[in-house]
Order: sequence, then C-alpha cells, then structure tokens
Amino acid sequence: MASSSEITRFCDTLTNRKALPDFPGSRNGVQFKGKTKVKKIGAAVDAGEKVFLQAAQRGVDYLIVHHGMFWPGIAPRRETQQRRQRALKKSGLSLYSSHLPLDAHPFIGNNALIAQDLGLRVVDWFVDFEGLPIACLSQGIARKTLESRLKKSYPSTFKAIRFGSAHPKKIAILSGSGRSALSHLRDHGCDTLITGELREEHFNEAQEQGWNLYPCGHYATETWGVKALAAAVAAEFGVPWEFIATDNPL
Repeated sequence: MASSSEITRFCDTLTNRKALPDFPGSRNGVQFKGKTKVKKIGAAVDAGEKVFLQAAQRGVDYLIVHHGMFWPGIAPRRETQQRRQRALKKSGLSLYSSHLPLDAHPFIGNNALIAQDLGLRVVDWFVDFEGLPIACLSQGIARKTLESRLKKSYPSTFKAIRFGSAHPKKIAILSGSGRSALSHLRDHGCDTLITGELREEHFNEAQEQGWNLYPCGHYATETWGVKALAAAVAAEFGVPWEFIATDNPL
C-alpha cells in the first residue's frame, strides 16, 4: 500500500510536469483527491463517469489518464462536470492527468513507445509546442514492412493513404491528432506520418504533397503512455495496476 501523495510526487517527477507547457484544458497533475492510501493503480486514456465507476469496480484507487476532466467543448459542460465529480466522490478515486508530458517523454511517452513497438529507432524530435518537441522521427523502413507492423498493432483502426515513397527514409510519429506535423514533414526530409486521426481534406493534400499517412486511431495511439506511467508507479511502490479499456473506435 502506498500514499496517494507519494504517487503524485513520483508522477510529477517522472513526467517533469511542472516544467513542461500544455494546452490550458489539460490541467496536468492531480485533478481530484480521493483515498489517501492506494492499493491499486489504474490507467485509462480518457476521464469520464463510466471509466471512473469501472475503475472502482476493479479495485482501483488511483487512476492515471491522458485526457483529463477539464477540456473545453464538452456540452452541457456544467452537468457533465457534476456527473464526473459525483462519480469520483462515489468511487473514492484519485485522478491524475498527464497530456503532452506523456506524448513527448523520450521513454514512457506515446510517440517513443509507438516507435519501440514498431521496431523503429528514434533519431530526432520536432513539432514544437512552446519549446517542447512533441513528435518524433525514426529511421525509415520499407512501406510494406511498416504497414504489416501497423496492422498487427492496430488491427481494428489501421488506415493507409499511400502517395509517398515505397521506401521512406524517415517516419514521423505523432499520436492523437497529428495534423500539426504535416507542415513540418518536408523540412525534415520526411513523407510518412503515423498518427491517430486526421481531417478529410488531408487525403487531397497527401496526393498533392506525396505523403504516406497512417491514421490509426486517436484513442488507440494514446494507450501507450498511461500504461507505461502506471507500470512505473506499480514497480516503484509495489502495487498492482490495470488498464481500463473503453473500446473507443475513434
């Protein structure tokens, strides 16, 4: 059993939370304080009422998420927040959120772990957000080989738009919403991007720019970081952990 405050300090330090910028709605760090003693860690991509209750049913006391409770655009906002707060109080969960720190981290970040899973060696980082490079570049492999590996890792969400090289020299990786990487590809000698989601017009742009684009699911490409952080906490404090899946197809 560990204390929630000790776990929070560990997460803050490992992710370098206080030193890294992020979008205003992320509010990285503890978003709700629940039980002071923690017997089990949970990991999930998104904060939400059903996720909280499901985690509690599985004995989780401290839940780590990538997308926290306070992103703008939720409607009706007040009612949604109240439902989430009630679910947290009912469950006794502590909630910890880590967004860009878990995209950009060189070891437990989504992008680095996607590269590792695909057997790709990271050679550079790019796409700065207020000085924080959040996307990575790896050495290239044959497109056919890359697609075979992507299909294995993302069997239900894999998509391919093929207008780039059959043997890309570099492969860019940006989990989640990856359109911010597109305007930087040419400057880095890259024509191939693995990401979570793109917009409809990017198909035409791929034709015109000669890109290979692989949108493999926003949710699916952002399971890596929270799992890695939860596993690191579990190893540090000797408690079990579990990933709370929601079967999000988007």
